This record gives sequence, structure tokens and C-alpha cells, in this order.
Amino acid sequence: MTGWWKRFTEQLAGREPVPDGFEGTLEGDERVLASASTGLGGVVLATQLGLWLPDVEVGHRRVGWHLVSKATWRDGVLTVVESVAEEPAEDVQVLTDQAPRRYALEQPGRLPEIVHKRVTGSIQSRHHRELPGGGAWFVQRRIPGRTGVLLQVRPEPGTDGGAVTEVATAVAAQIRRARDASQE
Repeated sequence: MTGWWKRFTEQLAGREPVPDGFEGTLEGDERVLASASTGLGGVVLATQLGLWLPDVEVGHRRVGWHLVSKATWRDGVLTVVESVAEEPAEDVQVLTDQAPRRYALEQPGRLPEIVHKRVTGSIQSRHHRELPGGGAWFVQRRIPGRTGVLLQVRPEPGTDGGAVTEVATAVAAQIRRARDASQE
């Protein structure tokens, strides 16, 4: 389908069009919520499933909302901190934040607002717990297309990794038991 025809049919369907310069492949039911050009030929795109970011190696890649640790908008620049997840047990992720990536957006439109709503909207609850060597944030997040919640743990620097895994696994088991009991 040619670019102009695809944009035209998306507009008729009431969808935000996929912008020129986007090199990713959306899933069949994935729809664009907002987008903005970086001015360097890249596009930042928000969908209900995540944030598509320009990537030198693959063109564009989607970061699920639950893996966007932090996103800030200031002076025309969207700064995104992505997390890498290790999964020591079912329904548990221990997160490590990556270096912030900055995207200067030419005409941001609704993109900063959508990013803020999606990141904060994925959080069901959060609390801090002191652990040996430091502490950790425990966050329950919803993931689009998935039932239930995922427990994510973001340890502070210096926190004992074994203690983080032990506590996270125990908390996830409590969440599963509570969920199972409520479904009976």
C-alpha cells in the first residue's frame, strides 16, 4: 500500500496515521496514539502497546510501557529512561535502568502528554522497602494485552542482589495467592 493511501485510509478509520520515516512494523491491532519527528529523520511514536524509539541498528524498536522507567519533557526534549528486566521468578522482574536517551522533538503535539499518561497509568501500586545494603522500589504494573499485574523491583545501588531476589519472589507469590483466592 502506498504511503499516501495508507495515511488516507487510517484517517478515514479515525486513527492517527503512521508518519513518514517510521521504520517499525506495528502489530495488527496496534494503533498510533501520537507521534513526533526528531528532526534528524527519526520518529518517536506512541501506541497502546508502547513507545517506539528510533534505533540506529534496527530502525525503530518498541519499548513496552512497563519498561519505561522514567520519561520527562523539558525544553523541547523528551528524555526516556528504559529498563532492562531480569526475571528471577514468575510474574517478577528485577529492573536495571539504562542511560537516559534524549529526543529533541520538532512538533511534539500530544506525544509528551500521551507518554506521561501511559507510563503513570501502567502503575497500579508502588512502595519502598529497606533491604540489606540499601533498599528497593516495588512496583505493580499492568501490561497491555495481559491480565493481572507484574511485580517489578528496582533496587538502589549497593542493595544486596540476593535479598532483592528473595523478597521479590516472596512478594510475587503473595500476589499470586491473593489473585487466585479472589478468582475462586
